[in-house]
Amino acid sequence: MAQAARTLAEGGVESPRVDAELLLAAVLDVPRARLLTLDEVPDGAAARFAGLVEQRAARVPLQHLTGRAPFRHLELAVGPGVFVPRPETELIAGWVLDRIAGLDAPRVVDLGTGSGAIALSVAHEHPGVQVVAVEADAGAIEWTRHNAATRAAAGDSPVQVLAGDMTDPGLLTALDGTVDVVVSNPPYVPDGARLPREVADHDPPLALWGGPDGLDVVRGLLRTAARLLRPGGWLGIEHADQQGGALPALVRATGRWTDVTDHPDLAGRPRYTTARLEGAPSRG
Repeated sequence: MAQAARTLAEGGVESPRVDAELLLAAVLDVPRARLLTLDEVPDGAAARFAGLVEQRAARVPLQHLTGRAPFRHLELAVGPGVFVPRPETELIAGWVLDRIAGLDAPRVVDLGTGSGAIALSVAHEHPGVQVVAVEADAGAIEWTRHNAATRAAAGDSPVQVLAGDMTDPGLLTALDGTVDVVVSNPPYVPDGARLPREVADHDPPLALWGGPDGLDVVRGLLRTAARLLRPGGWLGIEHADQQGGALPALVRATGRWTDVTDHPDLAGRPRYTTARLEGAPSRG
């Protein structure tokens, strides 16, 4: 284990010991805590572990190597072709759940769903919710469908998975004016930004790049959300650290939204913007 951690540290991995332990746990198919009582690793497992350590040192995402990504109360299948959900995105999923608390059959649309992390967490934690998860990337949506089928088989509220572009004026027109919450973790990275190798080399470009200021997709997203939401419905959009001023300003400039608020993540960095579609009294 010590040698594996050194190899990962030399490769520039930020948490070499933790990653090494998670890789070994995945190879042995045991919880990480079980490693404390492990006496020896069978030869075959040791060889597989060594191979995964080399790949991780080359900055292949940890989640691609284990095939799993934890998100709130779920464990999602991920791999090449889909954006790996980040822990900070759990906050906006929690915000959605707060917005629909107490509603019997709320309707939620997750635009640019990727692995389905937000959509499936909402369906898992709010029985009876109606969730539509939209994804444009042909590779990513296969992961969405797999995760949605897995969660439905486990008894969660079913999630409708739809291939589509969140900026398309024809998207989900049958739902116009009926949705309680629209949420999105859209592509928001400004063109030319420097990214970690795990992101730049392995996350799908369609999930990353948002034009010169990172907000090109968001502009179309705002139009779609305003059409889908009922009066007084809520919108939540994740953004980059540097967009905590620009994105709320963009939302306000449309003249369609009230209660525009930006929220920090657990490290205090600007992380997501929320707003309410005009047409209902403010309630904070």
